[in-house]
Amino acid sequence: MRVNHAGEIAAQALYHAQSLTARNAATRTLLQRAAREEGDHLAWCHERLAELDDRPSLLTPVWYAGSFAIGTLAGLMGDRVSLGFVAETERQVEGHLRGHLDRLPREDSRSRAIVEAMRRDETVHGRDAVLAGAAELPSPVRELMRATAKIMTVTAARL
Repeated sequence: MRVNHAGEIAAQALYHAQSLTARNAATRTLLQRAAREEGDHLAWCHERLAELDDRPSLLTPVWYAGSFAIGTLAGLMGDRVSLGFVAETERQVEGHLRGHLDRLPREDSRSRAIVEAMRRDETVHGRDAVLAGAAELPSPVRELMRATAKIMTVTAARL
């Protein structure tokens, strides 16, 4: 759950930054709505961490600052690229959450319900970005995103 919490911190930062740089009002609204929903996810993860007697990652400020910088860069490349970044981010996050569901014990119904609800919302965020005109990101960018997420996942789990 700590990794999911870190991911939600990062998602909020990405979408906050992208909404600040959005050129189109509809894109800005889509990003702001996604950021609010990521805020809900963050609250669920935070609450669940407390229930599990665990804590958020010690690097929470780093996750936010780094993701805000990445979101700013994506946003400055224009709305289509920014939306492409949302679509790819959510595609990768949905895959992470599916894997998390596969590893969660069946009896941990509370964590499973949270992760499943987040997975559904992430799928909608990605779909909405595609419908709003997301550009397909080049393969090297998608792979860099995947590598960055892997570093964050491994580090957040430990710290």
